[in-house]
Amino acid sequence: LHTTQNRLREKNFLVGAGLPVAPYSPVHSWADLEQALLQIGLPAVLKTAAFGYDGKGQVLIEAVDQAADAWQRLGEQPAVLEAFVPYVNEVSVVAARGVDGAITNFGVIENIHHNHILDISIAPARIGIKPAVLAVELIERVMIALNVVGVLCVEFFVLENGDVLINEIAPRPHNSGHLTIDAAITSQFELQARAACGLPLGCTDFLRPAVMVNLLGDLWAGGEPDWAAALRLPGVKLHLYGKHTARPGRKMGHLTVLADSIDEALSTAMRARDSLAQEGETTAS
Repeated sequence: LHTTQNRLREKNFLVGAGLPVAPYSPVHSWADLEQALLQIGLPAVLKTAAFGYDGKGQVLIEAVDQAADAWQRLGEQPAVLEAFVPYVNEVSVVAARGVDGAITNFGVIENIHHNHILDISIAPARIGIKPAVLAVELIERVMIALNVVGVLCVEFFVLENGDVLINEIAPRPHNSGHLTIDAAITSQFELQARAACGLPLGCTDFLRPAVMVNLLGDLWAGGEPDWAAALRLPGVKLHLYGKHTARPGRKMGHLTVLADSIDEALSTAMRARDSLAQEGETTAS
């Protein structure tokens, strides 16, 4: 936790372990940022060293004259300047390691973000063999280097040539792995319990291709969504998190869809979520 709760510590750990990350430079002052811009180049992303999630605590810098505003917007606190990565896919791997050192994973999950918040997760990821193999190899190296017992997720950038870079580490069950509740023989949450109790980790095979879409508080703008509208569609599973206040951008729940193909699951998932917004607005009026 100490390593992963701070971006600078995390990146220093990854580099020290010989793991691939985007070029970066620590920033503790305005002078540091000026020097980092010369070293890293533009475009670059300035990220707070601590307390960043769902796109919070980061600003894209595309021109030198934007740097001062970015520094002020982040409160002039310790940060990391990271080279902007021209990735073709964002993916994650959720894995678990037992007390005996055994490691298992769910394979590579493809993630699509909207406004820096995870929007859609697709399993298995629609990527080539090379990045899929590399991502699984790298998460195993991360878990061994950190001596993890339990569930851990690593988020990756996939480059055009098939190489992968580690973006972030999440030492816990992860939003992109929520689809495993319905789609896998053993969910990420059961894996966490098994690892913590010293039990065999279990089988992580998927039952069918799966797609998860997040439900943000924006969906409640027209009133309570009509959950039946989504659940009428085949293969749709609804999960609500019990949060009492719906706010724009707040993760309130998710839908998971299982189908015979990724295309079918994705199409149904999008129709299901669209139906919530439409029905919710109709009901409110």
